[in-house]
Amino acid sequence: MANGCFITFEGIDGCGKSTQIQYLTDHLKERGIDYLLLREPGGTVIGENIRNILLDKKNTGMTDMTELLLFEAARAQIVAEVIVPAVESGKVVICDRFFDSTAAYQGFAKNMGADVVDTLNRLATGGFEPDITFLLDISVEDALSRRVARGEEDRIEKLGVEFQKKVREGYLELAKTSQRIVKIDGSQSPEDTAEDIRKYVEELI
Repeated sequence: MANGCFITFEGIDGCGKSTQIQYLTDHLKERGIDYLLLREPGGTVIGENIRNILLDKKNTGMTDMTELLLFEAARAQIVAEVIVPAVESGKVVICDRFFDSTAAYQGFAKNMGADVVDTLNRLATGGFEPDITFLLDISVEDALSRRVARGEEDRIEKLGVEFQKKVREGYLELAKTSQRIVKIDGSQSPEDTAEDIRKYVEELI
């Protein structure tokens, strides 16, 4: 693992992850650094098929446990098939969401419990963890405004403001207990946010 590194981005829906990931990948390109950009769930043929099931608004009857296990199945595939080989080959791997999303959304906001989610996360990843995780923190109200401007919401985004408040609370609790998670003020300008992130990445790589 020493040759490459694994960077993840987290936050509530509409926090600005996609924008900041674009800033970071542009920076890495300018420096000629070899990177791989992924998303969760997804990143593999199997994972993308699972993603379609998870986000399809027609799947209203999906139980919370089914949802959790589908996320973990997609994660197990991408870790074994893509992430670990890429990091070992020396790439900077950037992933839009990883197991902290499951801890915040399913474990905390859906009350499935930290112990259950942590156990499944470890099983799915084989204990593999990000080197650093950027938590883009933004108010639920601001995030909602961004999602409205962006357009149609998926099955999970449509769970509403109160659900997003619980998710944010879950993320903030995770950040208190993990040195790996760096909380970034997502309400500042995109350029200032990107500069904050670049400083940490430069130290890492």
